[in-house]
Amino acid sequence: MKSDVVKKGATRCAHRSLFHAMGYGPEDLKKPLIGICNAFNEVIPGHLHLREIADAAKLGVAAAGGTPFEFPAIGVCDGIAMGHTGMKFSLASRELIADSIEAVATASGFDGLILIPNCDKIVPGMLMAVARLNIPSVVVSGGAMLAGRFRGRDISVSQAFEAAGKFAAGQMSAEEMEDLEANACPSCGSCAGLFTANSMNCLTEALGMGLPGNGTIPAAYAGQRRLLAKRAGAVVMDLIANDIKPRDIMTLKAFENAITVDNAIGGSSNTVLHIPAIAHEAGITIEPPLFDEISQKTPYITKLSPAGKHHMQDLNEAGGINAVMAELAKKNLLHLDAMTITGTLGDRIKNAKVLNYDVIHSVDDPYRATGGIAILKGNLCPKYAVVKASAVNEDMLVYSGVAKCYNSEEDAVNAIMDGKIVDGDVVVIRYEGPKGGPGMQEMLNPTAVITGRGLKVGLITDGRFSGASQGACIGHISPEAMEGGLIALIEDGDRISIDIPNRKLELEVPEEVIEKRRAAWIKPEPKIKIGYLARYAKLTTSANTGAVVTAD
Repeated sequence: MKSDVVKKGATRCAHRSLFHAMGYGPEDLKKPLIGICNAFNEVIPGHLHLREIADAAKLGVAAAGGTPFEFPAIGVCDGIAMGHTGMKFSLASRELIADSIEAVATASGFDGLILIPNCDKIVPGMLMAVARLNIPSVVVSGGAMLAGRFRGRDISVSQAFEAAGKFAAGQMSAEEMEDLEANACPSCGSCAGLFTANSMNCLTEALGMGLPGNGTIPAAYAGQRRLLAKRAGAVVMDLIANDIKPRDIMTLKAFENAITVDNAIGGSSNTVLHIPAIAHEAGITIEPPLFDEISQKTPYITKLSPAGKHHMQDLNEAGGINAVMAELAKKNLLHLDAMTITGTLGDRIKNAKVLNYDVIHSVDDPYRATGGIAILKGNLCPKYAVVKASAVNEDMLVYSGVAKCYNSEEDAVNAIMDGKIVDGDVVVIRYEGPKGGPGMQEMLNPTAVITGRGLKVGLITDGRFSGASQGACIGHISPEAMEGGLIALIEDGDRISIDIPNRKLELEVPEEVIEKRRAAWIKPEPKIKIGYLARYAKLTTSANTGAVVTAD
């Protein structure tokens, strides 16, 4: 066993003594040692209940003949971090999570891992870690938040963000806003719509690293979530017995399956950062054009919040991700021979079916014939940009507008709130990329305020968007402004054209004018010069390669 390195032989006498100090006896040490990485904390609603999930996972491991050891992982709540310096740490925390798991698992000699995330960067950070470590592993999340209710309709945190714009526009009273905020988030769990956390928890199933239901069973369904965690304990022991490791599961076929499901359900655009980063750790290169190639042949068959009225509990009741994949399999869009933690994908979905075609449409009657993610290219983004096309209204898929430029998210939000943005504009937010931000902030605040004020505008950025964002919001522009990308050279009044169906994003300025501006451009000083973010800015790659930290 891998754990023999910390428990076997005369030279490990002191090691065994330290285990004894924690109450582990000789019989415990004869068993496989399983790390239970629990991202519990009391500052993320999606993580507040994870102690119960970890306890159930430990029971499952012990019942199956293993010895469990719980250890923590950090996490940032994107919603609470939104709109201030804290958001710069969100994406960057993904690397800290992966690195810390690698450190603990290697130092402890674990034979296997169960990883318990729930929100945003924690899910991909944990998947990156197990791809790097390549020891038998299972991911079991904490489940989605229930939708809130406000005046007869289901809502989620996205409506709470939009309330600021409605209040500023005089469309909502202070009393209404207070009532909405009290009801938008009624339970623990990852926020109720198909935002980044729920997108990644669903894609963990499609990737083969999570059990059926991982992405959709609500957190409030405590019994079902505990049963899932117990089963994860048994499954990780099976994986050890059969020597099945994450890189046996996370193959190119598996990543293609995940991207297909991503497009079919209209997942968060952040998946275009996370899937390549996870693949990178597994030794596989995935570039943005693959998302578009798959999008062009994948029907968009669910329309969840923020794009539609349904939430994660509705998707769960309609059959979950297994039902989505069974529907996609009718068009031969998945690699059914891809391995999962419980056999092949084909075996997993052979009895799955859609239970509500209002929530999961038939592949013969999709919302759109193409998928939810679009990859754009043009003079503004020669190394690509990303848009969640499924959350863009039909009348904004092709759009041309006048640039209003801001060198930070905060400046843009202030301008929108002050009424300086009008219909026909394209809001440009730059110096918010991986290096420039640093940390590539999410832009939910400006997009939510734009939506709340009812503005018909475009927004482009070298930052990124929350899964809760909607509208003609184009992010991940590469090269970013801090690297001298064309987005740095846009001036107020320039015309920008967006053509999502034809995958184009162009600055309509003569080349000779661009060259004059380029010659005059001076790279700005870094926004943050000390601490982790300063180091991150020096080591991170561009958004088009997943914003991964390299040793170069």
